[in-house]
Amino acid sequence: MRNLLILKTKKELEEWRKNQLDEVTFVPTMGCLHDGHKKLIEAAKRKKKQKSRTVLVSIFVNPLQFGDNEDFEKYPRNLRQDSQIAYEAGAHAIWTPSFEDLFPGGIGAHFSIEAPKLLKSQLCGKKRNGHFDGVATIVLKLLTLIKPNYLVLGEKDWQQLIILKKLIVDLNLNIKVESVATHRDSDGLATSSRNKYLNTSERTQALTLSRELKKISNSFFKENVLNLETLKTSLMNNNLNVEYVENVDPESLKPIRDPSKLSLLAAAVHIGNTRLIDHTFLMTRSPIVAIDGPAGAGKSTVTKKFAKEIGLMYLDTGAMYRALTWMIKEKNINSSDEESIEAALKDFDLQIELTRSGDQEILVNGNNVTKEIRSPLVTKNVSIIATYLCVRQAMTSKQKEIGIKGGFVAEGRDIGTTVFPNAELKIFLTASPKERARRRALDLKKQGYPVPNLLDLEQQIDARDKLDCSRMISPLSKADDAKELKTDGMNIEEVVDIIIEMFRLRVPEEVWPTPNRQD
Repeated sequence: MRNLLILKTKKELEEWRKNQLDEVTFVPTMGCLHDGHKKLIEAAKRKKKQKSRTVLVSIFVNPLQFGDNEDFEKYPRNLRQDSQIAYEAGAHAIWTPSFEDLFPGGIGAHFSIEAPKLLKSQLCGKKRNGHFDGVATIVLKLLTLIKPNYLVLGEKDWQQLIILKKLIVDLNLNIKVESVATHRDSDGLATSSRNKYLNTSERTQALTLSRELKKISNSFFKENVLNLETLKTSLMNNNLNVEYVENVDPESLKPIRDPSKLSLLAAAVHIGNTRLIDHTFLMTRSPIVAIDGPAGAGKSTVTKKFAKEIGLMYLDTGAMYRALTWMIKEKNINSSDEESIEAALKDFDLQIELTRSGDQEILVNGNNVTKEIRSPLVTKNVSIIATYLCVRQAMTSKQKEIGIKGGFVAEGRDIGTTVFPNAELKIFLTASPKERARRRALDLKKQGYPVPNLLDLEQQIDARDKLDCSRMISPLSKADDAKELKTDGMNIEEVVDIIIEMFRLRVPEEVWPTPNRQD
């Protein structure tokens, strides 16, 4: 085995950190490392956009997160074994601080963190008073000393993950959080340090938890029916002492209200003296992301790249309206002639196809019009065509038909409010008129069209905004639960990274794994 770099004090850590030229990715653990930790470390060492990463693993058994009757004293500790596992998984260094080094004079001489009541009072927090305060206090201390670029956490401890993400957001820490799907042993049991406490008979009993959760997840996808009492009874009939079984919103951890949205079905049980947690996610279809916003905000470019990186299909709903507008102009129908436009809809055969590269091609009555629908003539008339009720109804019907199975990112102007109100993630992507005019000029130049001066473009964009926002049918508006993202001064990569973070908060890695994680 190669030489191990083990840091034991804050001073050693500080000296090591000064010499790190690459980005630092941090994996906090309490030791007793297992295959689940290996997956975290392996994920941590992966390059991010070709940037090298240095992986630091901490091993610290945190006394602040153990209750009075919990297993702090008997928690397994084997630094030699943990070090070997960590380095074989790809870690570059291990930090094993003492409590005295982190909190000289004792915890009473230092600030402590209190986790948000609304998050810590749910699920595990109901019975583990002070647990998440202890987790937050220690993790903040570690982050402050290490100053990592990335923090890698497992999705198995979902409540902890949500609380730590909230900690980083609320304190404006410049740290990106990456979550890794729950790792399971070969028999399906969620990998945990506490599994070592189970004897053969107890492990067989414990498998009931993961088996029943998986069964319910599969049946819910098909039938959209959930009975928590039936689940509790099944667990108790297999000699599991149920602490809780709850179906909650993955982000707020509040009881789920809309069964059509993705939810977290979480459970905690006791087997003998061992407490185990597990969860599954319930959904009736694959994820949908709805990205709305005004013209020229960069929706198409951002949506395409995001969809490709996250492994979802790209659905450009705006292109559907542009395709109809192109056909209307080809037939020399006046944009104000609603009756003729409604009649023309009967002859409108729209096909959306994906190329091998993942690009979307638009066919109207068999003709590939992918480039033609981006012409200035179409751009000038599409907002007018889109105001007609017959057009909105026809397009919305087509989009909802496509959306039954989910698995895509859709962009437009009323996707989150009208077409897919139950999308897992809704984003209102916007930018100032000045910024959008600049981007529009670049697009026109790239496509070989004449480029008006920026002031004229800015006025055109402002006029189109007013038209889109004031139309009677499906006006441009931000959904109540949409996340607004203003992109002035940001490049495409930065915008996509933010959307991926938003997506992961709503759709876990274990529900929708990121394709090609290893670049």
